[in-house]
Amino acid sequence: MNNIIKITEEELTDLLVGRKLSLPKYVSPLLNLANRFAKGTVPAVVGQMTELVKPFKTYEEWKEWYLKEKPDAINNAVKKISNMLGNFKEAMNKIDEKTIRAWVEDLVLVKTFVGIRFQEAILKRVAHMLGKKYRLATPEEEAKGIDGFIEDVSISIKPYTYKIEAKRLQEKIKGCIIYYEKIEDGIKIDISELLSKFG
Repeated sequence: MNNIIKITEEELTDLLVGRKLSLPKYVSPLLNLANRFAKGTVPAVVGQMTELVKPFKTYEEWKEWYLKEKPDAINNAVKKISNMLGNFKEAMNKIDEKTIRAWVEDLVLVKTFVGIRFQEAILKRVAHMLGKKYRLATPEEEAKGIDGFIEDVSISIKPYTYKIEAKRLQEKIKGCIIYYEKIEDGIKIDISELLSKFG
């Protein structure tokens, strides 16, 4: 007997609820996408699910309580998602091969380049903000973990998660670290270490 057992989402639903939803192909991902944009099932609309469901031992108890306590929540979520699907249908009519080509070129060419080269954008933006000069690291400097320089200060650009990893690995980087976090519409950077040098 294997020590590791996999339970699929379908099986989990079947084990706990006794039935599973069956939708036509592509419908579920479209509904998920519409819901993400519409925010149809956020806590403000349907409640804080993790807290609400805890007291109930059976699906039937949970369902009965929820529909009684939040009688409009499901309908409100349905309206939001339905409205967003209407927006999707409108947008679908505007998509032609030219639009698809522009989107693919942007994804493959622009976003790939920016995604790989964003360290330079960070250096450029921070140097400009501080009124200082910057340069990218040479291959030899890159081998030492340096991404570039602002004036004569060596800079390493690392994700926020590196703060935790560095403590665990006890890794030491000379110079300043600029931490970044990818967010929905760009990146957020922490330049506090650098500001202490130029403060």
